[in-house]
Amino acid sequence: MLEKLTTQAKTASRKLVTLSSEEKNEAIRHIGKVLWQQRETILSANEKDLDASRKQGLTESKLDRLRLDETRIQDMITGLEQIADLADPVGQSLQTIERPNGLTIEQIRVPFGVIGIIYESRPNVTVDAAGLTLKTGNAVILRGGKEAINTNIALVNALRDGLKETSLPEDAIQIIQQTERQTIEQLIRSKGKVDLIIPRGGAGLIQYVLEHSLVPVIETGVGNCHVYVDKDANLQMALDIAINAKVQRPSVCNAIESLLVHEQIAPAFLPALVPLLKEKGVTIRGCEQTQALLPNQAIEAATEIDFDTEFLDLILAIKVVKNTEEAISHIDRFGTNHSEAIVTDNQETANQFLTSVDAAAVYHNASTRFTDGFEFGFGAEIGISTQKLHARGPMGLKELTSYKYLIHGNGQIRE
Repeated sequence: MLEKLTTQAKTASRKLVTLSSEEKNEAIRHIGKVLWQQRETILSANEKDLDASRKQGLTESKLDRLRLDETRIQDMITGLEQIADLADPVGQSLQTIERPNGLTIEQIRVPFGVIGIIYESRPNVTVDAAGLTLKTGNAVILRGGKEAINTNIALVNALRDGLKETSLPEDAIQIIQQTERQTIEQLIRSKGKVDLIIPRGGAGLIQYVLEHSLVPVIETGVGNCHVYVDKDANLQMALDIAINAKVQRPSVCNAIESLLVHEQIAPAFLPALVPLLKEKGVTIRGCEQTQALLPNQAIEAATEIDFDTEFLDLILAIKVVKNTEEAISHIDRFGTNHSEAIVTDNQETANQFLTSVDAAAVYHNASTRFTDGFEFGFGAEIGISTQKLHARGPMGLKELTSYKYLIHGNGQIRE
């Protein structure tokens, strides 16, 4: 099965590279229209997945990641339209070099070819991935999680139906319908047929892919993210940022999992913050100092495991720190190089934090929830890269391209 999918995808990728931006944009807009036309079928499939997941005891936050409605489908379509409106990076000239011997060397952006994307229970990834890969002239093989399998199949069927009415090959979008673990292993070992693997999901999935893949991998982000409230922070700003970063959508990778608070501001800040978080259903796990400052709030004792965990839920670990250096050391130990933030009115302290913290996105006086392709102006994203090679942070169109050199001569030979 997988041999057939990879062969079809490779054939489709060779046609995609020859198509114009106008042809790709027209196709991307058209598949959005077909998604809307087939929304009832998609929502019916999604309800089957939700029912099965409820029976399996999935938490409400995980069900939210899986759930679709007409508004979310419309958001997917809006995302496709935004992708179509973006400048096409394929064929872009990065530099031109004129050599003394008359050779002209031009570096241009090109597609990777076939991209395999492995992800878990968020069906919006299916549509985002299809739009971004089509725009960049790549074929895509999608391997979603079992929780969303019916939804993903319905989405891909609609996307492929849409491509049938365009100049793009429908085999540019493939889905692996089997959810057994060995399908992941087969995909990531398809060297020569698949050019790039992008895993999106929990730490276990990403680590498995990194350790076993024969195909190059872009590591995407487990998000054990932090907000550090400095002694010179504006209290109201710090409250707004901390609440937003935890509560606005706790099930995503750019939500914070830990809050670090300078010991000088903690007595004023934590009694103001914790009741507001608890009103929103957040469970607090605090260090000894946090518990001592809030004796009537029934704060659970935080362990090292808590500080090392991506909860993806309404749970927040809090630690009181002596200074900025301790906050940075804590992030160095427990952070996942995703998104980190400081709240302070002291520019010198902010600069220390921004320079010293090793993460793809480091914020001063803003919520970590902005680490997102849409918010960065990239259109839909394929994921948040936490590595340092090729791509880092939100990956948009440019990150889905490689480059090659075109060399123009008039008979030169090397002596």
